[in-house]
Amino acid sequence: MASKKPTSRAAARTTAQKKSPARTAAATSAARKSVKAKDRKTKARAVPAAKRARPKQRIAISHHRAEDFKPNGLRAYAHYRDLGFADYKVKLATRPDQRIGNDEEWDRAEADLETALKETGLPYELLPGEGAFYGPKLEFHLQDAIGRTWQCGTLQLDPQMPQRLGAVYIGEDGGKHHPLMLHRAVLGTFERFIGILIEHHAGKFPLWLAPVQAVVATIVSDADDYARQVAAKLGAAGIRVETDLRNEKINYKVREHSLAKVPLLLVVGKREAEEGTVALRRLGSEERQVVMTAEEALAMMTNEAVSPDLR
Repeated sequence: MASKKPTSRAAARTTAQKKSPARTAAATSAARKSVKAKDRKTKARAVPAAKRARPKQRIAISHHRAEDFKPNGLRAYAHYRDLGFADYKVKLATRPDQRIGNDEEWDRAEADLETALKETGLPYELLPGEGAFYGPKLEFHLQDAIGRTWQCGTLQLDPQMPQRLGAVYIGEDGGKHHPLMLHRAVLGTFERFIGILIEHHAGKFPLWLAPVQAVVATIVSDADDYARQVAAKLGAAGIRVETDLRNEKINYKVREHSLAKVPLLLVVGKREAEEGTVALRRLGSEERQVVMTAEEALAMMTNEAVSPDLR
């Protein structure tokens, strides 16, 4: 008996799906995309043009932030001197050939950064074309003890990334504005800077920076307990201290710790243990040693060991 032909459109679609399921699925997906596109257009027309407009960008560095640069204001760059680098140069690197953003953005970014730099009173040089691809930057070049120059710190002014991230804030005018992003590296790569610092000081660090600040060394074993007591007091006060109780001659101990660049050596023997004193030797000092009470040594060391930014 011959099969009957479909009598309705629904039946015809069912027959077509059985014959070509892949083609039917593709057609269904295309129809869904068309519906979604129409929905997006409808929603876009419903949103006022003012709200759809991109927030206006405002590039500015407020004047109170410029205080961060001033040598006698906040200690933004005094740390180079604290670390022993008295000579450093500031250089302003401007737009490179390959960059993002328009010329207006670059004009304002360079002008803002140069204005803030002038307010500090620091002398600077121009480095045309050496800026980052997203914005101008300041470079800090340090000169070490043997005259080599190292580019370490940078301060980069980036107006591009906040735009790409869609970051906004509400300004005093009630409108939305893009903020600026400051990329600030104080020392550069930390491991590289440690190498520069060690070579610059030849391992002879100031007391506040030395890994081991003091060693309490004994002349005779009778002073071992007293040496431990002195070291315990120094450690409790925050001094990085070690003891040397080895059965070695004191001259050997002094030489060994001097070669290790330990800033302070506290020598104690039987007499020092009885009198509560220490014989203090300072690395590189012309004075052979200074005898003082343990309390005087503690007060002197805790004062010198304070880092410059806390003084």
